[in-house]
Amino acid sequence: MGAAAARRTILDDGAMRRLARLARVARLMDTAVRIPGTNIRFGADFVLGLVPVVGDAGGALVGLVILNEARRLGLPARKQMEMLANIGTDAVFGSVPLAGDLFDLYFKSHRRNLQIILDHFDLTAEGVPRR
Repeated sequence: MGAAAARRTILDDGAMRRLARLARVARLMDTAVRIPGTNIRFGADFVLGLVPVVGDAGGALVGLVILNEARRLGLPARKQMEMLANIGTDAVFGSVPLAGDLFDLYFKSHRRNLQIILDHFDLTAEGVPRR
């Protein structure tokens, strides 16, 4: 059995439910709404980022919750550090007035971090149950 298959087999129903919840949170934060006539999507992180200081801190807090779930699921420290770097990058660059709001529109740290988790367990977004 390969390493990817071994990682996949350790996920029980509870872990899959947690992954599904993380996928919903990442979608809400980064890609919940599509601008009609475009492929541009944004979520609560973008909207929160419009509020100076507090908004970006709120987005970072949600990112830390996702990071904590990754830790509880057993992600290695290296991948957790990569996730933390994404959260920090989003918080720092997102806090710059106007330019940071545009950065938030494209960076999508929560989706990136969800992908790190899914890649670790050799899953795709389609492989995570909706509920």
